[in-house]
Amino acid sequence: MNINQTTKITTLKIKRALISVADKSGLIDFVKGLLQWDIEIISTGGTYNELLKSGISVKTIEDFTGFPEILGGRVKTLNPRIFGAILANLNNIEHIKEVEKLEIPTIDLVVVNLYPFDKQSLKQSLPLEEAIELIDIGGQALLRAAAKNFENKVVICNPSRYNILIEELKKNKGCVSYNTRLEFAKEVFQYTFRYEAYVAKYFSSIGESNKKMPETFSLLYRKVSELRYGENPHQQAALYGDFYNYFEKLHGKELSFNNIVDIEAAYELISEFTEPTAAIIKHTNPCGVGSDDKLFNAYQKAYTTDPKAAFGGVIAFNRELDLETAKAVNELFTEVIIAPNFPPEVLEFLRKKKDRRLIRSLKPLDEEISIKKIAGGILVQEVDRENISRNDLKVVTKRQPTEEEISAMLYGWRVVKHLKSNAIVFSRPDRTIGVGAGQMSRVDSTKFAILKAKKAKLDLKGSAMASDGFFPFPDSIKEAAKVGVTAVIQPGGSIRDAEVIKAADEKNMAMVFTGIRHFKH
Repeated sequence: MNINQTTKITTLKIKRALISVADKSGLIDFVKGLLQWDIEIISTGGTYNELLKSGISVKTIEDFTGFPEILGGRVKTLNPRIFGAILANLNNIEHIKEVEKLEIPTIDLVVVNLYPFDKQSLKQSLPLEEAIELIDIGGQALLRAAAKNFENKVVICNPSRYNILIEELKKNKGCVSYNTRLEFAKEVFQYTFRYEAYVAKYFSSIGESNKKMPETFSLLYRKVSELRYGENPHQQAALYGDFYNYFEKLHGKELSFNNIVDIEAAYELISEFTEPTAAIIKHTNPCGVGSDDKLFNAYQKAYTTDPKAAFGGVIAFNRELDLETAKAVNELFTEVIIAPNFPPEVLEFLRKKKDRRLIRSLKPLDEEISIKKIAGGILVQEVDRENISRNDLKVVTKRQPTEEEISAMLYGWRVVKHLKSNAIVFSRPDRTIGVGAGQMSRVDSTKFAILKAKKAKLDLKGSAMASDGFFPFPDSIKEAAKVGVTAVIQPGGSIRDAEVIKAADEKNMAMVFTGIRHFKH
């Protein structure tokens, strides 16, 4: 939108400021910077007391309005003198006459941030009566009023902007430019939008409802950083949200769009395992997973599944990375290494490669929903964290699986849900030995996984085959039987289940149904 700038106030002199903040970080130094320009300070409750303790001269809201705070502080700033002082348009002669007639001195700077509703009510699951008291009314109104009238006012909701304003006052001799006022106003409208959305999210979570998905869905993410580009160099991209609450970068180049996607995929996969495990990811698909009491051995198992695909991949561990394993990993070109901890000697060793990213996983992923962008909107679904145990398996063949086959099938089942459909995994109780993903037919994925195992010189005899979806035809079973696969785990549910089971019986294979599908598009 082009803004008509013919009557805009290019630089605005700050004479009076209203300050009422829940987040008091940097407050004292900021106000001292304002006082250098003889700016009159008006404040409320806790902010007033904080300033007074520091020896700063400040007026109360009651001094300005002639009306006391009421209802235990629920009503402080909601007063015509306050909003007249903020909303007066200095380009409107009628506004100027009216505020002069009512003897309302204008407020030029509004500095407000709100009760931390998002941090406390949502994350701590506060009861309704406590959450209600954290809903800011006056602060929201002050911010929106000042942002609406940004051509005549300065409004700040973010303490990190304090220094920007102070520097501009120095540069412009107590005045603030139009562009700065506009940028501050933009941030305020984003801030108040997010705040209201958090309140709405809280209220949608209380009371009885048969609907798991809300009627409206808001995305509430603040930009963390610009990225060099997206999936490809010609695509702009940025990172939003709380990614760094889950991961800490200890070393290496800045994370790319693709790195971030792969890090999440790798960590989702490695979180499936409680035993010491290593996983190698390429373009979000696992190309090898291994488990062992010794992490070095786990890594070797993961790597030998597909040594070629491991080149340039992301490697994730669910245990502290030891030096022996680090030295083995160092022989391979990798984009990212993820672990819950890197001891000092390991960190020092791995930092010798300056570009490789070292990522510490901080806590389990707890997102409840996943989102996909579509034309005109988004698709929202629950995250697929459905797990099964041996008690959930339904044996459908004449032959019962052995204990080793059950362990092998369950291992493959934990991996196959993290591959793009159609997905096939050949596995043993402690490792993958063949992976096929993203093919247009399930038999092609089966053949591809067999081909990968053969190229890695891995023996498929006695292994298990896991499929993320049912087998529409018996062809995949026949292909697996040719290379000695003895057990199959799949959801079941095909109209040709009987034919598929018959093919397994003819090859003396054991087959189990899970009743759970793990498509990943």
